[in-house]
Amino acid sequence: MPGAVLFTQKRSGRYGKLFTIYKFRTMTDGHGGNTISVKGESRITPLGAVLRRYKLDELPELWNVLTGDMSFVGPRPDMPEYFNRLKGEEKKILELRPGITGPASLKYANEEELLATVEDPVKYNDEVVWPDKVRINLDYYHNRTFWGDISIIFQTIFGRSGVR
Repeated sequence: MPGAVLFTQKRSGRYGKLFTIYKFRTMTDGHGGNTISVKGESRITPLGAVLRRYKLDELPELWNVLTGDMSFVGPRPDMPEYFNRLKGEEKKILELRPGITGPASLKYANEEELLATVEDPVKYNDEVVWPDKVRINLDYYHNRTFWGDISIIFQTIFGRSGVR
């Protein structure tokens, strides 16, 4: 693949502060303004598909953990346009440091496959997946524990559940 090895993007972090997230690049340049990816789409490179399948594209996010922008467990950092959609109590999620994995990541481990099965992936994400992730992340905010985080890490490494 020609081009940069790392993909960088601005994301909303703790308290809504923007930070730069680092990932291995898995797509060709130019996404047409679409921030939702679907399994099998042409902009995902062959190597990128493998990296995404095993979540290896997220390894550079360890740098984000080291710099304090992210933690191992927490809500995934959203694109800035989604940050502004949080209302009322949902904004409590922003008190958490975003994570490499979390309960919503486990439920939606197969998100790209799920979105590939619907007619309008962006609409389905905005109306079904993202609101469900907000609900899951708010539940995590209220009920998180050290041992719960350890369990999430083990589930991420040894067996992702995923939506079916």
